[in-house]
Amino acid sequence: MEVPRLGVQSELQPLDYARATATRDPSCVCNLRHSSRQRRIVNPLSKGRDQTHNLMVPISRAWNVLALDGSNWQRIDLFDFQRDIEGRVVENISKRCGGFLRKLSLRGCLGVGDNALRTFAQNCRNIEVLNLNGCTKTTDATCTSLSKFCSKLRHLDLASCTSITNMSLKALSEGCPLLEQLNISWCDQVTKDGIQALVRGCGGLKALFLKGCTQLEDEALKYIGAHCPELVTLNLQTCLQITDEGLITICRGCHKLQSLCASGCSNITDAILNALGQNCPRLRILEVARCSQLTDVGFTTLARFYGITPKINLPHFFQITDSTLIQLSIHCPRLQVLSLSHCELITDDGIRHLGNGACAHDQLEVIELDNCPLITDASLEHLKSCHSLERIELYDCQQITRAGIKRLRVKMIVSPSGSSVLSTLSFFPSFPFLHVLISDLDSCGIYIYLDIQQREKKKDGEQI
Repeated sequence: MEVPRLGVQSELQPLDYARATATRDPSCVCNLRHSSRQRRIVNPLSKGRDQTHNLMVPISRAWNVLALDGSNWQRIDLFDFQRDIEGRVVENISKRCGGFLRKLSLRGCLGVGDNALRTFAQNCRNIEVLNLNGCTKTTDATCTSLSKFCSKLRHLDLASCTSITNMSLKALSEGCPLLEQLNISWCDQVTKDGIQALVRGCGGLKALFLKGCTQLEDEALKYIGAHCPELVTLNLQTCLQITDEGLITICRGCHKLQSLCASGCSNITDAILNALGQNCPRLRILEVARCSQLTDVGFTTLARFYGITPKINLPHFFQITDSTLIQLSIHCPRLQVLSLSHCELITDDGIRHLGNGACAHDQLEVIELDNCPLITDASLEHLKSCHSLERIELYDCQQITRAGIKRLRVKMIVSPSGSSVLSTLSFFPSFPFLHVLISDLDSCGIYIYLDIQQREKKKDGEQI
């Protein structure tokens, strides 16, 4: 006898939940699994076929009760259904969930616009986290609605919503005083006036993502530094007009700063590194790729201030030499991630100091050395002491050879205790192992990618 299907889909279809429940696993879009009773209902039945038939009807009723109970839909993520989600879906969800909904992700839902989000804001006034990343139909009208109805909003992601202007930031400032995290990356119509309005009403901001906001100038950073003392994360990638003047005001006003990305801000100099060292003692992540005016002098100063910085991103620093690596090896014992891509003056001697440094034995997990033309197999020998390494990138390091890779591979699959891990990998697949891809390109050298990674599962018969 055929077992009846659960009645969720037919019951929910008028509310447009049908697509969201098509997997039969509501946990993929909401937090339906709370109590042990609910788990008994949603878990697959372990009874025999005849018994299952007798149990299905009451369980279907219970399933429908739970699925249609707005209190169970506090967190919803519709990213997996982004191509099919239209405005009416959001409207119906908001009507059903009402004040229970706390977190909603509509990332990539191109069909959702201002009208649906206005209905959503009216119905879901307790929303705290809202992700509209890539919802390109969203305009200032949406932020006006959020300002009017959603005073508890704490996290808002508007990245790539290119119609957003200063009016949105003014609205958020007036109606969302609890806002802690805002992402307006690639909203390139935003200017200093919008930032000024935002920070005057949202002084509790802890994370601000301004990547690709190309109209922002130093004046915008002055407003942030003056009004956002709680700021922890700031992303200014490719904000091309930013200079030392603006970033120094951030350093002086945001002493709790832990993560700063200024990659592509090519006007900044060593003065920034000095200001960070003097004013931001909690800094943990620094990304300054393609800031070509930074030199060894600045990084020497920075290293002496930041002995515990775990991540330093230095790609495309053509003036960086082994001197910076020497300082990092001495002063940064907790360094975990180091990117030296396109640092063309780095040599084996710098890697030798790093390999002998305090971070080498247990801390360093990732080192990126791609397009460092002076690096040879000797550097791989120096990195053998880095037992915690998970990834090494050696793209276009033309002096690296197959023999060097092979020697590193043999060494790196020996645990810190000295016992060989290689012979036990097939039985303990959670151990790290080396995956090496080597292909000849031309007479200029060998193109190599070396990846040391964790694998939870190994395919049957896979050889290392």
